[in-house]
Amino acid sequence: MKLEVGRKRPDNFKPLYPEEFELFSHLELVSAIPQALFAVTTWKENGKPNICFHSWSCFHGDKTAFFAVMGGLYQHTHTFANIKRDKCFGINFLPVSFYDRLIETINNNGDDTDEFKAGGFTAEEAKTVNVPLIKEAFLSMECVLKDISDLSGAGITAMVTGEVQRITIDEEYTKGYEKRYGKDGFMLLAPGPQNVITGEPKKTVIANVNIERFD
Repeated sequence: MKLEVGRKRPDNFKPLYPEEFELFSHLELVSAIPQALFAVTTWKENGKPNICFHSWSCFHGDKTAFFAVMGGLYQHTHTFANIKRDKCFGINFLPVSFYDRLIETINNNGDDTDEFKAGGFTAEEAKTVNVPLIKEAFLSMECVLKDISDLSGAGITAMVTGEVQRITIDEEYTKGYEKRYGKDGFMLLAPGPQNVITGEPKKTVIANVNIERFD
C-alpha cells in the first residue's frame, strides 16, 4: 500500500524541534532524500572569511560547462549576501571527521567572526575567483555566479547556480574509489524520515557512500 502526502502538512506531523516546519517543507521530511554535505566559502563585506555548512544541492552540466546548483540557500544569510555582492563562491567537500568543526562555524557566525578560525580550518587562495578555500577539503570548486532564482517567490530561500571554473582535488582521491566513497570521502545528509502514519519525527542522519555494485 502506498501512502499519500500533499502540500498541506498532515495535522499529526510533529516537529523534531520547534522551528522545523518553519525552516523546511514537510515534504522534504516525507521524501528524506540523501544529499551531499559541503562547505560554501565566501568573504563577508568586512573582509572576514565565511563558511556555510550546506546541502540541498546537485552538480551537473554538459560538454560546455559544469554547474553547482545550490537549492534552499537562505536569503537572510551572510553567504547569500556575499554571493550576490561578489558574484562568486567556493565549494569544499570534507569527510565526516570534520563534521563537528563545521558545526562550530554555524555556532560562531557573527559579522566580525573569522569562521575559518572558529572551525580550525586553514584558508587557501582560489586562483580563478576571489574566495577563500578550505585547505583541509579533499575536493574544492571555484564558482562564478550564474543565476539566482527564488523558486517559491516567498523571499525565504533561493536556488543559486554557479559555473565551476576550477577544481582542486587531493591526489590520494584520484587513485580509486576507496577514499572518495568511504569514511574519508563524501559526507551525506539524510533528513529524518517522518512517520507518515503516526506523524512521529526522526533524527537527521549523517552518512557515507557505500558501494554496492559497478555499472
